[in-house]
Amino acid sequence: MKLTFLGTGTSQGVPVIGCRCPVCLSTDPRDNRLRTSALIETGRTRLAIDAGPDFRCQMLRAGVRHLDAILLTHEHKDHIGGIDDVRAFNFVDYPPTIRRIDIYATALTAARVRRDFDYAFATDKYRGVPEIMLHEIDPARPFRVGDAEIVPVSGSHSDRFRVTGYRMGGLAYLTDFKRIEPQEEEKLRGLDVLVINALRFKEHDSHFNVHEALALIGRLRPREAYLTHMSHEIGLHARTEPTLPPHVHMAYDGLEITINESHNA
Repeated sequence: MKLTFLGTGTSQGVPVIGCRCPVCLSTDPRDNRLRTSALIETGRTRLAIDAGPDFRCQMLRAGVRHLDAILLTHEHKDHIGGIDDVRAFNFVDYPPTIRRIDIYATALTAARVRRDFDYAFATDKYRGVPEIMLHEIDPARPFRVGDAEIVPVSGSHSDRFRVTGYRMGGLAYLTDFKRIEPQEEEKLRGLDVLVINALRFKEHDSHFNVHEALALIGRLRPREAYLTHMSHEIGLHARTEPTLPPHVHMAYDGLEITINESHNA
């Protein structure tokens, strides 16, 4: 299984428009972060996690020509704002029939997709709208996409919003988490790789900060952990990365990781 970090930044991305801080002015490409998203490739299946406003750029940059499905973590615009661009995959190479893109989401997130992209679900569609097959998932039940067995992991983004992470074999991907219940943590035992959001060092009311992310990593004890959904407040990659435990890393856009597929979720 291969994981590619398509984006590792927050809702504003990094650099932030108009900001003149050292991170936003950095020439180190590891400090330049599109909105958080990832690509998972198993033996026969290619999945994207989230499709935010940078989705088109991310697909082009990664050279993706075929996509089997998209897993959505929650309904915020930095995670669903690019769904209209899936229409490119409906018609790539102009096959004889339109190929719909499968999107998997909880009921609340699916409802927001239907509202925000209502034209894609209209009875009388105009030409060129994205062709989507929306699947509602139960966060308490595993599901399968192609050869990928997927275990949803539920958490709280804040008191107002739930968020869904995903485990596939020895890999788990969590973003925009602020709290996770003990029974959900149990789904994350025995990981090779844990991807987890860490917004900054200071406390935040709806995201793990670095210390909270490290605490969860310490409880779960994955072989390796990668921080994502990082703001410019986390500091320069070259300075912050060496301060982390040896098995914890700052992810960056374009980073590719191979994960042992021998684990069973």
